[in-house]
Amino acid sequence: MKKINLINSYKQLLLLAGMLLLLGSPNSSFAQGDTTQPPATDTTATPPPDEPAAEEEPSLISPSIDFTSVQKGDNSIDLKVGMRAKVKGQFINLYKMKVSFFQVVNEEDIPLGFKITDGNGKAIFNVKGDSLKSDAEGKLNFKVVFAGNKAMESAEEYVSFRRGRLEIVPLKEDSLLTVQIKLIDIGTGEETPVKETAVGVFVKRMFLPMKVGEATTDENGEGSVEFPNNLPGDAKGNLTLLARLDENETYGNMESAVVQPWGVPVSDKPAAQPRSLWSSHPPLWMLITFIVLMLAVWGHYIVIVYELFRLRKEQPNAPTHATNS
Repeated sequence: MKKINLINSYKQLLLLAGMLLLLGSPNSSFAQGDTTQPPATDTTATPPPDEPAAEEEPSLISPSIDFTSVQKGDNSIDLKVGMRAKVKGQFINLYKMKVSFFQVVNEEDIPLGFKITDGNGKAIFNVKGDSLKSDAEGKLNFKVVFAGNKAMESAEEYVSFRRGRLEIVPLKEDSLLTVQIKLIDIGTGEETPVKETAVGVFVKRMFLPMKVGEATTDENGEGSVEFPNNLPGDAKGNLTLLARLDENETYGNMESAVVQPWGVPVSDKPAAQPRSLWSSHPPLWMLITFIVLMLAVWGHYIVIVYELFRLRKEQPNAPTHATNS
């Protein structure tokens, strides 16, 4: 009876094994025959080395040009140039740079000359007005060119304005000082007054001109400004008076100057100044107080250093024992 049960158990195990084989064989054959599955990628494989990137060429510096003009009272024109560039986030002035000046007439560049910028990156080129030609609108057109170099790009700038003339005439009546100005348009070859235009009157100083007043021209292109009589001048009392038209849309910048002895004479020779707090010669009480305080402070330092050296030179006494006789 036990043999029959054991045989039945073996048959059941064999039948179960056969069923498992029958169920597993189609899947395995289908997996082997399926070619639509993409091949597995090996995630452990090292990627191909990157190609070396081409070295970038250093970029050239882009300079900027500030180009302005000033029509002078002697019928000449100052062409002013300022050059700078932004390097590493900061603006620097470009000095010892050659800039060339041209007059543009009917799209033709007529060379005038060149200048080298100074330590502040600036240059001034003076042109005589008699040798210049105006266009059909009575305007003058100029161009400045920087040719560039190995480290900088080339640059150019234009300026255009209408021909004009600014006159300044000083008048003195009794104790009243007056500066008269006159603004004239000469772009068409004929003198035409320019009206309703503000012109400033200045006095030339060491750093910047000091403004005295401002006049607006009338229908005749004229105006006047009352001048003070208490301004300091040079040793002879001379003052340089300026009439200026700044950044006008039509005429640009204009300037005319004249020298008049309308100032208070101020000697240019060095003279002994009295002792004072704001001079190089302080009062005696301040000088004596300073010397006493310095002696007291440095005297303490000297005493401390002396005591330190004296203590260092003293030798300690040899120890004595009670048994020594």
